[in-house]
Amino acid sequence: MPGIRTIDGKKIMKQSSKNREESTEVQDALKACLPSFTNVAVFSAVVNILALTGSVYMLQVYDRVLSSRSIPTLVGLSLLALAAYALSGGLDMLRGRMLARIGARFDEILAPRVFDLVATMPLKGAKTSESMQPIRDVDTIRGFLSGLGPTALFDMPFMPIFLIGCFMIHPWIGVMSVIGGVCIIILTIYTDVKSKEPSYEVTKSGAERHAMAETSRRNAEAIRALGMLGYLGKRYDQVHVRHVNDGLAVSESSAGISAFAKVFRMVLQSGILGLGALLVIEGQMTGGLMIAGSILMSRALAPIEIAVAHWKGFTASRQAYRRLQHIMTLVPPQGQRMPLPAPKQVVSVEEVYVSAPGAQFPIVQAATLRLQAGQGLGLIGPSASGKSTLARALVGVWPTLRGEIRLDGAALDQWEPDSLGRHIGYLPQDVELFEGTVAENISRFHPNPNPEDVIAAAKTAGAHELILGLPDGYDTRIGESGASLSGGQRQRVALARALYGDPFLVVLDEPNASLDGAGDEALNQAILSVRQRGGIVIVITHRPAALGQVDQVAIMEEGRIRAIGPRDEVLQGVMKRNTAPAQAPTVRAQPAQAQAGSLREVG
Repeated sequence: MPGIRTIDGKKIMKQSSKNREESTEVQDALKACLPSFTNVAVFSAVVNILALTGSVYMLQVYDRVLSSRSIPTLVGLSLLALAAYALSGGLDMLRGRMLARIGARFDEILAPRVFDLVATMPLKGAKTSESMQPIRDVDTIRGFLSGLGPTALFDMPFMPIFLIGCFMIHPWIGVMSVIGGVCIIILTIYTDVKSKEPSYEVTKSGAERHAMAETSRRNAEAIRALGMLGYLGKRYDQVHVRHVNDGLAVSESSAGISAFAKVFRMVLQSGILGLGALLVIEGQMTGGLMIAGSILMSRALAPIEIAVAHWKGFTASRQAYRRLQHIMTLVPPQGQRMPLPAPKQVVSVEEVYVSAPGAQFPIVQAATLRLQAGQGLGLIGPSASGKSTLARALVGVWPTLRGEIRLDGAALDQWEPDSLGRHIGYLPQDVELFEGTVAENISRFHPNPNPEDVIAAAKTAGAHELILGLPDGYDTRIGESGASLSGGQRQRVALARALYGDPFLVVLDEPNASLDGAGDEALNQAILSVRQRGGIVIVITHRPAALGQVDQVAIMEEGRIRAIGPRDEVLQGVMKRNTAPAQAPTVRAQPAQAQAGSLREVG
């Protein structure tokens, strides 16, 4: 089973297959923007041709206007130069807007896939910081594409034209321009080598700092009530200091080189004028050619200077590109599957082994059960016996290491996740609601829910009257994680969400943890309603009050189902075992499934 883990601070996830092909989704997103890139290239060509305006203008002024003292010629040349500059500025502005739209288009293409990664990676064992990294990576690439960095790539093909112009003015001017460009390129490469590792570390520590801050924000009440602010503050300070130090390392790795490169460019600019002046004194060129050569050299080296100025963004984007490719390879998109008919008959668990994401040691071992439509199973047992792990496997959240879970004979992985979700109702042990209205949460944020279905689910969960008592009823906004609701109210709304759409399989993990007596009664009525309409309900609980309307009970101990059978028989057996002076030996059941009316104990 593929899991996600950090290895030497670099590899985010572990591949289950060494020969897996690298994902091309990011590359395909860039290819989708190719027509826009082509337009940018055309605009860049015109802008670079117009960049010759300054050189031609200075050459004409020095060699024609000053020698002829013709004011009309000066005015005419100035107007032509002004028009060329205006056109160049307008095209450059349009080029910038086109790049911004390319970045937005790239983000738009990958946004659904990135959201899928963010929602899927935690199920593979990813840390919070790793799960949110794809969003930051797309933002990084979009920011680079929308800035001036890519213009250097489009301008570089025109560098030879300007260099040829420098050689045409004078060979020594061309040689000096080439040497200057080579030196700047070497400095750029050296800067990349020096800042590569620090840049990775600052990204990693920044993600950890963000994850810790977000966790603290979400648990602000517990932090304040339990006096944890000071202790967690120290831990945050450690992470923050490490992030700041990583940032200093990045700056220090390139600061000296950048300063040297800046001084070198200034020396080069003055040097080309000095060389031109020497050649003018020796009569090898005119003053106009000297100024034109200086402008041409500046234009020839401009793409390199832009690349150096935006090299940090380019490096970050390159790392983000590789991370996205790697993650998308390890968490491939769910392929289209043939739609299956809605399950109506049976849920079967066949020798299932389940572990936590990223772990290989099974928490649930050899779990086997079979439930027919209309049955209800109560799953009981001590804490850490594997009940919640089995629940996650039953609803397809955690994959199995071995064995199969089937609905009407179809394994869970044969369903598309969203299609499967419509046939499953799940109330997790830790209730999580989302920012939005009560109705939106119950309807699972369906864009066009049927109000009657929303109300029916709320009534089945015994939450209808409770919801009507809220300030805006079903349209009440509950805030992030349902902050405006009490624990019992959140659990009732989450139960209604689990029952929305009359799912075939309903799995309730500790559904009465925050309920009072009336809530327990409503829960039992909800369980009974699921069974009466032909559904299957599985209730995980430590409180007997939730077992009033189930007909089967299973006992889990140490990750194994030790006994399963009719509710009263199993519960009586538990009571006898608890009151007996000595532990009675367990009886191993046959592998075949027993009929609904018999008690089985599994050793």
